[in-house]
Amino acid sequence: MGRRRHRERDGGVFVERVDGGVAELVADPDRPRAWTLLIDGAPQSHVDLDDPAHLSFAYQRRLGHLVDLAAPPGRPVHVLHLGGGAFTLARYTAATRPRSTQQVVEVDAALVRLVRERLPLDPGARIRVRSADARAALAKVPGGWADLVVADVFGDARTPAHLTSTEFLGEVARVLRPGGRYAANVADGPPLAHLRGQIATAAAVFPELALAADPAVLRGRRFGNAVLVASDAPLPVAEFTRRVAGDPFAGRVEHGRSLADFSGGAAPVADSAATDSPAPPADVFG
Repeated sequence: MGRRRHRERDGGVFVERVDGGVAELVADPDRPRAWTLLIDGAPQSHVDLDDPAHLSFAYQRRLGHLVDLAAPPGRPVHVLHLGGGAFTLARYTAATRPRSTQQVVEVDAALVRLVRERLPLDPGARIRVRSADARAALAKVPGGWADLVVADVFGDARTPAHLTSTEFLGEVARVLRPGGRYAANVADGPPLAHLRGQIATAAAVFPELALAADPAVLRGRRFGNAVLVASDAPLPVAEFTRRVAGDPFAGRVEHGRSLADFSGGAAPVADSAATDSPAPPADVFG
């Protein structure tokens, strides 16, 4: 990369070219020290430096519920974040579970520099950030290290193919401690073939699954985000369902037979057949 180019715009917007495109930090008019990160116009993260426990995006709230349910309240946990964005979930975990140990993997080194400079992390938080490919970094994490692995990786608004396969999830399972959980942000739209395939892929590796999303997304009416959670042990489905239903944008949780029916007989995805997740429609962020 050459010398970085950046500029301020009127109205609380900071623009800079990063490895993955054009990053914009847009000030939140309702929160004095809050910002939304966009890459090439696609919203990636929202961060409130005064209140890192505030989660603005619906899918991040659902991931936050899984952080809350990863262990008894306040107990420190080990979390591996694949995909960094503005480190929203790592900040949330540090705020709600002090003394937690976290690793964040973000392939875009220029984005990491931008976020560190403009949205600095709490220096007391035990958060290590690495600029690396998510799967390559995953392979270097010791077995049984993580209580929670969060996958939220997008390039050009698509999840890379090598992070969608049974081989990838086999590595995730290796890194999780017994009873640990995997949580992924999966983006898809009609006819939901990618989402159904990701459910089948997770089911080939983990015996326990649940899925949370907006009902309109689950009915195939629009493109959106779903949060898939998987484990080798029973999940707190009832409490997760209660929390998701109580969100400002209420969601629905599928589990057990209803989730198997939803997947519609989709086949697990191996490395040899994996593809990037679908590109969102041009007007989805409009």
